[in-house]
Amino acid sequence: MPNSFIPHPSSFRDPSGFIFEKDGVLYRQVNTIFKDDFDFFLNSGCYANLVKQGLLIPHETIQENLTGSSDYYLTLKPEPISFISYAFEWSFDMLRDAALLTLQLLKESVAYGLVLKDATPYNIQWHNGKLIFIDSLSFEKYKEETPWIAYRQFCENFLSPLLLMHYSKMPLQQLQLAYPEGIPLAITKSLLPWRSKFSLHTYLHIHLHAKVSAKGNSSENRSAKFSRQKLLNLVSSLETLVAKLKTPGQQTAWSEYYDEAVQRDDYLTKKTHIIQDWLKKIADLKTAVDLGANDGMFSKLLASNDIKIIASDFDPICINNLYTELKNKKEKRIQPLIIDLSNPSPSIGVNNTERAAFFKRTKVDLAMALAVIHHLAIGKNISFAQIANSFQQVCTYLIIEFVPKTDEKIQFMLKNKKDIYNYYTEENFVHAFGDFFTVEEKHTVGNSNRVLYLMKKNG
Repeated sequence: MPNSFIPHPSSFRDPSGFIFEKDGVLYRQVNTIFKDDFDFFLNSGCYANLVKQGLLIPHETIQENLTGSSDYYLTLKPEPISFISYAFEWSFDMLRDAALLTLQLLKESVAYGLVLKDATPYNIQWHNGKLIFIDSLSFEKYKEETPWIAYRQFCENFLSPLLLMHYSKMPLQQLQLAYPEGIPLAITKSLLPWRSKFSLHTYLHIHLHAKVSAKGNSSENRSAKFSRQKLLNLVSSLETLVAKLKTPGQQTAWSEYYDEAVQRDDYLTKKTHIIQDWLKKIADLKTAVDLGANDGMFSKLLASNDIKIIASDFDPICINNLYTELKNKKEKRIQPLIIDLSNPSPSIGVNNTERAAFFKRTKVDLAMALAVIHHLAIGKNISFAQIANSFQQVCTYLIIEFVPKTDEKIQFMLKNKKDIYNYYTEENFVHAFGDFFTVEEKHTVGNSNRVLYLMKKNG
């Protein structure tokens, strides 16, 4: 009898198969209902071509029914993904690149007599420094007379958020959290400016698409014939539109933070030396999260020590700039994400388990929180105890910077805010974090009066 297995809470919608965990390893089961399509996908050469190009996650085929299911056809062992992220945590350019990857996969599959039946960003992840498609069961035999089944899904999951951010010039990633299955066409149509109708591609894929969808499937719509050329024309139109969309960004106070900080005496130099010294003292340090990465300066320091790191920041412009830099440099060890520590991504979906919260997904050797504590404690009125409790969920070691109340940054924050923060002292900070961590070392950073702490989680 097969040992017990755990079905993945996000893998239940597609009858073709599902993801499950067994003995700490993730597998994908292919069900018999999908046998013909999957065999064609493999035998056509499409799978090998996509893997060779680095577009699709490779897998190992296991001829063993690990679940004991009567629906079993094959078991796949995909190459592991180190960290799962979601589209509402991605920057504009990352989402745009994911959209272009989806369209590229569609074109590649059509050349082999297949079609992409899913067009959701949940099937794309950041892996070894690039975006990659992770669902091998998304490819089925192509019927030329049939329209692309995932067209609306693509428009609602990719086009809608990208167009809304493009036209509003605002970072609206959180809309994807409100609409995890895609922003409905009717909502996108109503939110886009009137002038967007003058863009032929936007008019076709959003305004006209929404209008036709609202009418339902009339007999006239059902009788319309499709073709391979029409599908390729559709893909070309979508690619043209997506490629032209611009990042809704400008320089912010945070995107210029380290440019300003570097002018302050030897602050950054001293800070870098202290952290570099501590990294050498932590045994078996392989993974980290930078909580408040800004432009990624210290994330890059960790990466230079061959550490895989999640670089998170609440500023979409900083993260988008970092993503673009990492992509251009082909940096494989840093994954940039938009995370607001005062309101991190929650658990969502069916039974609130389908998509795990950021702090539940993040389990690393080291967390760094540099020049962050005052933004949470004073900027967001979050207590030291609450901050410490959040951080202890994700790491074994913690490098954290305490910024004293006399610091110019805090004094600037208090100019337009009543000072109700008598508790904000270094002593209270150490005491609160002491419930979860033990202080291993501390150093004042240059002449700044800021103090770096190296802590280890209790137990």
